[in-house]
Amino acid sequence: MHTDVVIVGAGPTGLALGVDLARRGVDALVVERGEALFPGSRGKGLQPRTMEVFDDLGILDEVLASGGTYPVGMIWKDGRRMGEHQMFDAEEAQQAQEESGLPYTGPWMLPQWRTQEILRERLEELGGRIVFGREVTGVEQDAEGVTVLCAHGSELRARYAVAADGGRSVLRRALGVAMSGETVDPKPALVADVRIAGLDRDNWHLFPPATEGGDLLALCPLAGTDDFQLMANFAEGTEVDVSADGVRKVIAARTHIAADDVTDVLWASDFQPRMALADRFRVGRVFLAGDAAHVHSPAGGQGLNTSIQDAYNLGWKLGAVLRGGAPETLLDTYEEERRPIAADVLSLSTGVHRGEVRRGKDTTGQLGLNYRESSLAAETRQEPGAVRAGDRAPDAVVDGVRLFDVFRGPHWTLLAPEGTSGLPRRLPDGVRRGPVPASYGSGLFLVRPDGYVGWAGDTAKGLKEYGARMGLR
Repeated sequence: MHTDVVIVGAGPTGLALGVDLARRGVDALVVERGEALFPGSRGKGLQPRTMEVFDDLGILDEVLASGGTYPVGMIWKDGRRMGEHQMFDAEEAQQAQEESGLPYTGPWMLPQWRTQEILRERLEELGGRIVFGREVTGVEQDAEGVTVLCAHGSELRARYAVAADGGRSVLRRALGVAMSGETVDPKPALVADVRIAGLDRDNWHLFPPATEGGDLLALCPLAGTDDFQLMANFAEGTEVDVSADGVRKVIAARTHIAADDVTDVLWASDFQPRMALADRFRVGRVFLAGDAAHVHSPAGGQGLNTSIQDAYNLGWKLGAVLRGGAPETLLDTYEEERRPIAADVLSLSTGVHRGEVRRGKDTTGQLGLNYRESSLAAETRQEPGAVRAGDRAPDAVVDGVRLFDVFRGPHWTLLAPEGTSGLPRRLPDGVRRGPVPASYGSGLFLVRPDGYVGWAGDTAKGLKEYGARMGLR
């Protein structure tokens, strides 16, 4: 089987990349070892920046209809409600959102299984393909492309391959790429999706340990479902029982809820909280994305969001090289841009897990992450304003025109004042025109397909040359 790109893994990363490539006319195949999509809630928090990505990918309405906001925490002791607990610094997060030109409130809750369903529906709507039950065992490369090796002797041939197959990535190991990291918490943890009779869905229910140094249990109502996500930690060295009876026993032992009131155990898994970063994000024609490239503690809700943005960064670059005439060297900037971001976010999520960082503006947006140091960021103005090359391009409304409406789609956007001299009479294919909001500062801005400013200048001088580097002719 021959295709442009083989994406290994049908999790959020692989599916989001598949959607982005499909809308760019790139022939991509998503292959998944399992017979169906992952069934659990695991990564349930969507940050505002991810909501912006989903807006661009055409799934935001379904995401909003399927999810909901996070409830206030409720602390329990001996079967009695002891009081509310704010899970996020809401005031600080709201201030950050207002300062960033953010159209979405956050974080937004949506179980991972539902996020994947929505992405799959969008992928198939665009004509994308998924093959289930296809186990990948290795990869070989040559000057023309890659051969993805599968169990039972089958092969897939492509120009490029992407490892989106999780923290135990087969492709990463086949490439010999090491991961550097540490154990975040020596205590093993349990996560499960359960249904409980008689427990209200107005709060995130928190059951602190009975003794100092004991083990926490929490039950969070999953928006848009009848389910609760169970999170519990255990003493170091404990062998966690993930059976339905084991899940019921731990709930009954640590809360006022009887085992029989846990009517369903839909999915359960144990894990060891850790952080790890791949030494490389690219080896020849193979790229690492999502958990295959970086593994996070679930604290702070950063992992899934960082993974989605890996896909968003890589998607437009693969599209530009395969369909837009951009030089192959553009793909080098994927690792250049995404690996430092992953390293910073790993440090943040680890700090949240250890109680060193409070959930607030730094953990509820991912809006301040930028690529100012990237080789793709060309800031040529004498006096840069609030928005610089490499920054996320914020939303704004100018003369009734909303910028995010202009940005939506797989194209570049040129923000230039009316009457700007030196612009071509006809913009290159793949570039649209938009107004410049006062909040950006003076000048012209060429916004990348992933919503970051690539080039900024006082005049149009240098714009043509920059566009040519990106394949915009």
